[in-house]
Amino acid sequence: MAAPVFTMACQAYDRMQPLRDGTVRVGGAELNFLDLPVEETFFRMLKYREFDIAELSLSSYVLTLAQGAPFVAVPVFPSRAFRHSGIYVRADSPLTDPAELAGATVGVPEYQITASVWIRGILDEHHGLPVSAVRYRTGGLDRPGRAEKLRLDLPRDVDVAPIGPADTLSQLLLEGKLDGVYSARNPGPFNTPGGGGIRRLFPDPAGAERAYHARTGIFPIMHTLVIRREVYEQHRWLARELVKACEAAKATGLAGMDETAALRYALPWLWAEVERTRAALGDDWWPYGVDANRHTLEIFLRYSHEQGLAARRYGPEELFAPESLASVVV
Repeated sequence: MAAPVFTMACQAYDRMQPLRDGTVRVGGAELNFLDLPVEETFFRMLKYREFDIAELSLSSYVLTLAQGAPFVAVPVFPSRAFRHSGIYVRADSPLTDPAELAGATVGVPEYQITASVWIRGILDEHHGLPVSAVRYRTGGLDRPGRAEKLRLDLPRDVDVAPIGPADTLSQLLLEGKLDGVYSARNPGPFNTPGGGGIRRLFPDPAGAERAYHARTGIFPIMHTLVIRREVYEQHRWLARELVKACEAAKATGLAGMDETAALRYALPWLWAEVERTRAALGDDWWPYGVDANRHTLEIFLRYSHEQGLAARRYGPEELFAPESLASVVV
């Protein structure tokens, strides 16, 4: 009997590329791997449920648990990122410290996106900027028309409103109508020579991120991997096989990153960065599974609930298929 074919939408990161090219296979299954930008994957999965398996915003996934629970996650985290580097202000802004954003108006692509949840939580907990001290304006970063993908029921003390239908966050920031932007992506003008009139709020964001990790042990999780619920219920074995395959793909994709005889990637001092990362974060700096990520997940879930997003404060195990949380011991 032919193995079932599942369509999986996920960006082809180094840790996922072996699944795309077939170097690593999911036991008992074939994958039709779609390498899509994350925003497209999220939109299509949340709106139309198009894929059997998909990379999904951790924040969005948590919100769906109280909105019909159409997906079941496995503890695989395709995307992680520190987010002190995701806070932008005008180049001529007098702001130099996050606490100075109290009373300010800040743009976010969507209030609920994972990067924004992390940034708000970190600034509240570690930099003296309460979530409710800022006004939030939502919309497209460089193209107009972006809207929240999920229904939100926010506390009354949180001021969130969309920008105009023809406006963008980058444009409003440059025009002085926003004091800052929280974004997972660089605003378009920032990518031009000289930064296009935009700078990061933290003058040394990488240093701030390293200090944050040294203090908390957290390397923020951005995305998880989900299975459409009806697929999961028909093929319960798929959850464990996905975890096994993703672990193998990660090991394959990251192997040789610090090789110096012939550089695997076109970065001349990558080996030095790997050594620095390993010294700070340990040998497995991109762990899967709940136990290795428990503290990070608990902090995120607390932030999500405190910010009026999650219906309640979930525990890490509640997010994932039970079959994905244990493995056989011989």
